[in-house]
Amino acid sequence: MAKNFKKKKEEDELVKRFEDHQKNKASYFFELDNFEHIINYYQELGRYNQALNAANIASEQYPYSIELFISKAQIMSNLERYDEAIELLDHAESFQPNDGEIFLMKGSIFSLLGEYDSAIEYYLKAVTFSEEKDEAYYSLGLAYQSIEKYEEAIDSYKKAIEDNIFHDGALYELAYCLDVCGELESSIDYYKKFIDADPYSQAAWYNLGIVYNKLGRYEDALSAYEFAIAIEDKFASAYYNMGNTHMQMEQFTKALDAYKSTIDIEGPSAEVYCQTAKAYENLEQYELGLKYFQKATKLDNLYSEAWFGAGKCLELQQKWYQSLHFYNKALKLDYENPLFWKSVANAEFNVGNIVSSIDAYQEASMLDPEDKEIWLNWSYIYYDQGDFDKAIDLIINGLEELPDESDYFYRITAYLIAAGKYKEAFNYLENALILDFENHVVLFEFFPQLETQKALYKIIDQFRKDNS
Repeated sequence: MAKNFKKKKEEDELVKRFEDHQKNKASYFFELDNFEHIINYYQELGRYNQALNAANIASEQYPYSIELFISKAQIMSNLERYDEAIELLDHAESFQPNDGEIFLMKGSIFSLLGEYDSAIEYYLKAVTFSEEKDEAYYSLGLAYQSIEKYEEAIDSYKKAIEDNIFHDGALYELAYCLDVCGELESSIDYYKKFIDADPYSQAAWYNLGIVYNKLGRYEDALSAYEFAIAIEDKFASAYYNMGNTHMQMEQFTKALDAYKSTIDIEGPSAEVYCQTAKAYENLEQYELGLKYFQKATKLDNLYSEAWFGAGKCLELQQKWYQSLHFYNKALKLDYENPLFWKSVANAEFNVGNIVSSIDAYQEASMLDPEDKEIWLNWSYIYYDQGDFDKAIDLIINGLEELPDESDYFYRITAYLIAAGKYKEAFNYLENALILDFENHVVLFEFFPQLETQKALYKIIDQFRKDNS
């Protein structure tokens, strides 16, 4: 840690010297590797114009440096000046025709432009000449995946893993592509091949665990993670994924233990805090859930899921005003998330902001028209206000999206009865009973009066007898 601190201090002093020379318009000379540190410093901060300025000054002192051509091309790409980036790389390639990094960067730019055939062409060249073959194969896999050539993508990801079994990106995308192709089950033998070759490969056990988890074989997944941890007791990712598997098995206390081990090994992160919070939420320990969601937001202020989770913990305690505050924070970060809009709508309704609630449900319905809760909850607002016709219209809109959803048929039955349209109501009721007879109990929530319930029960019982 002391070594890293010293290195950072040296880099900060180097950048300060450079900026002082710039400010004072003094003549100066830096070694090439110092310029590279300065350029990287600005790049990492996203200050691309300053990085380009430094690169241009460096080029004046080192006009034939291929490294500077490549650095400038990367900056141009970050500034979305792709034609200039390609031109710089073409120039660099004329000096070093077998440089894998040049081909890798060209492939990346063509991928960003959506020109995947050209990207694949350069990635294939990068595979031949690059020292980091795992990255070249991984990038090639992503390009194939983008044009839905999943088998070619699978082959590329496997080659990346064979070169570097710890390549998390390749392992993740491989599992996705295998899942799409229905080959996830067969991949078990692929990982077992690594284990047979090296039974003490923690990475092979870890990735076998991921596959088992995706297949829903949770006990097998836990066993694989345990083997990985037995080999490497500081394997934070294995603990983290073990926690996720326990979550899927609803073993929330065990999940908490696994997340705690993850934090003990690699320190806190917003993601692990968020998962810890979800475990507490599921254990109905909402104050602790809120605490850890807030811890996550302090580590990553742009983590929308953490803001949303905090709102959810407050909603579950019926603290509507406070939950609305957190939901709105999440929504600002992810404006096109239908779940966030739906949650805002529900909170607005519960604090009495009816107009805002209706507006939020409308946004949610446009983003996810197949979410039945949106139409049910939105329509209930009008039903609650006695505007039965609007409530009915909204359920009809929902039926257009999901024509076989029994909840819609039962709900429109309730609204029609409330509106005094009994004949139409019984037509919808019959369809509802055909779709899901057992679901008829939802009707009684709308009619607490015993006489109405008895009348409905007679109709429902008669339908059951006629169709038995």
